[in-house]
Amino acid sequence: MHRSDAIVIGAGLAGLVAAAEFADSGKKVMLLDQEPETSFGGQAWWSFGGLFLVNSPEQRRLGIRDSRELAWQDWLGSAGFDREADEDYWGRQWAEAYVDFASGEKRAWLHGMGVRFFPVVGWAERGGYLAEGHGNSVPRFHIVWGTGPGIVAPFERRVREHMAQGRIEFRPRHRVDGLVERNGAIIGASGSILAPSDAARGEASSREVVGQFQYEAGAVLVTSGGIGGNHELVRRNWPSRLGEPPARMLSGVPAHVDGRMLGITEDAGGRIVNRDRMWHYTEGLKNWNPIWDNHGIRILPGPSSIWLDATGNRFPAPNFPGFDTLGTLEAIQKTGYDYSWFILTQKIIEKEFALSGSEQNPDLTGKSVRKVLSRVLPGAPGPVQAFMDKGEDFVIARSIHELVDGMNKLAGSGLLDASVIERQLIARDREMDHTFTKDLQVTAIRGARNYIGDKLIRTAKPHKLLDPKNGPLIAVRLSIVSRKTLGGLQTDLSGRVLNAEGEPIQGLYAAGEASGFGGGGLHGYRALEGTFLGGCLFSGRAAGRSAASEL
Repeated sequence: MHRSDAIVIGAGLAGLVAAAEFADSGKKVMLLDQEPETSFGGQAWWSFGGLFLVNSPEQRRLGIRDSRELAWQDWLGSAGFDREADEDYWGRQWAEAYVDFASGEKRAWLHGMGVRFFPVVGWAERGGYLAEGHGNSVPRFHIVWGTGPGIVAPFERRVREHMAQGRIEFRPRHRVDGLVERNGAIIGASGSILAPSDAARGEASSREVVGQFQYEAGAVLVTSGGIGGNHELVRRNWPSRLGEPPARMLSGVPAHVDGRMLGITEDAGGRIVNRDRMWHYTEGLKNWNPIWDNHGIRILPGPSSIWLDATGNRFPAPNFPGFDTLGTLEAIQKTGYDYSWFILTQKIIEKEFALSGSEQNPDLTGKSVRKVLSRVLPGAPGPVQAFMDKGEDFVIARSIHELVDGMNKLAGSGLLDASVIERQLIARDREMDHTFTKDLQVTAIRGARNYIGDKLIRTAKPHKLLDPKNGPLIAVRLSIVSRKTLGGLQTDLSGRVLNAEGEPIQGLYAAGEASGFGGGGLHGYRALEGTFLGGCLFSGRAAGRSAASEL
């Protein structure tokens, strides 16, 4: 029987962090993953690399006054914890500890490992409600220089150094099918050895079984991710408050994000909480060059596009691009349709459209200053232009009637009336004649441009959409993109998995998305963005250090 000091299940970001931190104590780790070694780093590798930081040097250089108190106010307003005696008990404690981390040592810890940040801080999830409501009061979205691969790199480097020194043994193509229990404690993992696979990163790999394994350890850490690639499970857990689950949904994560390990850990006695809390994006495009099946790419929009439902009516405030992801998801689903539309101009797409994902941002991912500076040149960014040219979700036209004809053809319906849409755009354009307005989206656009980062590279100068000199007009069909699980295995602040009675299960830990990023849901109902990668870092670090300390 092979025995290690710890088994870490899942070689995504949380697993790499946990394994590295555990091995730093001099103890031995077995790192297991069902995918080939090409998938080292998991979902984090594909990410845009945004991290939530509070009162950072990057913020201060841009004139942003942030504080731990303001961040905690925003967090509480977004999370809406309402199960505090039970399911939210540990999630709230994790949230407070995470905000302390984000406003304290997080940046210095990462900086010491070589992580650097793009100098312009992004303003994600702007809210649009009262001061105590959802959203970031100030920009806090710090893009890692190198995007997702840039945040994975230092932890992969640490893990591989430990591998070279014999402290970490990495075994890909090892799928855990069960946890081994003895006298009420988890003492190992068993499962199937899968056939070797040459699948590229993100591609579906074979599930052919060629052998079995059973390993024992003093601690088992579950860092296997969430359920975003398993649409059946997403729909089963879909909350009624968000309407009916989408009949059609794109996948923002590879198929191996299947939730299997959550069920296996639950069978071993671990408690899953907040199953109904999840995070899916509303601005999805069907990838014209897919890496995994049904691959969706999210638009990271600036605030200026007009957002219409499937029948051609503007969503009410504050359902504007970039303001409240789940609020808009609820509004879309309650229309009875699973898609919506942006209408915008060439001027807007040139300045305001970015695409989420490391592969969609080769300039930032490749750390090319020259290519980043080219974003200010005329024309849409290269990856965006590729979607305009080759993707199935764009309609480009010189008149509103031509545009709406194209939208109806694309949707395969006659739902849209050009005169109704034109009326709304004319009314909105009239609000451009003054610097004051009753249209809250126009107010928000002008407000965004008070922040120098948005004015320089993120928010187009307010203009009339129907003025031909700002054209052509562009319509984009938007689909729902599955992404994150906000609930998960309930853990205490040491990362120990709790049972139904709220007691720690000896030898069992969890981190990352499998634990709701800490405590079974440190986000509550909504996220402030930049907090998924950060939650993996924080919870993986805590679980790895705690497990090592207890042993």
